[in-house]
Amino acid sequence: MTQLTLAASSSKEPKLLDRVRDALRVRHLSLRTEKTYVQWIKRYILFHGKRHPAEMAEAEINAFLTHLAVEGRVSASTQTQALCAILFLYRTVLEREVGELEGLVRAKRRRKLPVVLTREEVKSVLAQLQGDDYLLLALLYGTGMRLAEALRLRVKDIDFSCEQILVRDGKGAKDRVTMLPGSLKPLLLEHLKAVKKLHEEDLRRGQGRVFLPYALARKYPQADREWGWQWVFPAPDFSVDPRSGIRRRHHLHDRGIQRAFRGAVRKAGMVKPATCHTLRHSFATHLLMAGYDIRTVQELLGHQSLRTTMIYTHVLNRGGRGVQSPIDSL
Repeated sequence: MTQLTLAASSSKEPKLLDRVRDALRVRHLSLRTEKTYVQWIKRYILFHGKRHPAEMAEAEINAFLTHLAVEGRVSASTQTQALCAILFLYRTVLEREVGELEGLVRAKRRRKLPVVLTREEVKSVLAQLQGDDYLLLALLYGTGMRLAEALRLRVKDIDFSCEQILVRDGKGAKDRVTMLPGSLKPLLLEHLKAVKKLHEEDLRRGQGRVFLPYALARKYPQADREWGWQWVFPAPDFSVDPRSGIRRRHHLHDRGIQRAFRGAVRKAGMVKPATCHTLRHSFATHLLMAGYDIRTVQELLGHQSLRTTMIYTHVLNRGGRGVQSPIDSL
């Protein structure tokens, strides 16, 4: 897709997409959210022949979103994502309110139960892994963290004495606390010894700085070299930050972990469409099967609404809402 060159009315003003990026960064939204919103705004503009969004209104938004649902056959969540990006453009960047989208064809939302592995299946998949891949994916199952949350863990977020992990800036920009599995403590401690040695080598080479969120790097100029701020799962190589252009060691990339998990599922001979997120679903379901209170599970998962957590109670039902089939008693 060609780069759009949408200039504002004055040549001195920043281009529209740069204004969008600036507005997203001021609100501390993630790089992934930034890329997603910019892509949807580009698609919206290209759909209407590169017209400037300031010249368009509810009718054009409606036409684009309806096109996604009818011709594009996108899911309800994808259509909602596109709507959020466009509303952000109008309300935050262009400072225009969007009225009712009358006649909008909404993509049909399907009610799907999450894929859940049995304990034996989890054990079989994890047995195919080793090294950082094993430790990280075992943490996903043992703590209920999302993959992005585990990748963003800092050394100081792990409290070995209290056996808990502080998950910072999770979904919805919320912090929460989850357990540190006792069985993984020795392996995690050994892993951190190797990570600390790597960090010390980076410092000796004049590197060793890590990305700090918000304005912490300016407030505490030396904090990015401190051990506590380092990633628990650092990348093997240095990379360039796409926003600042600074070259430093980031955390592991999610694609490598996802690839390792798919390979483990394949080696285990499983046919379920399992992903890394399946380990989070399995964590919640197995806790409920063990008799833990649903409110406790809600807190560990970081769900805002109990209704979201209740999806796992439906997974627990067996054959006709938990009713035993009469053939089983013959």
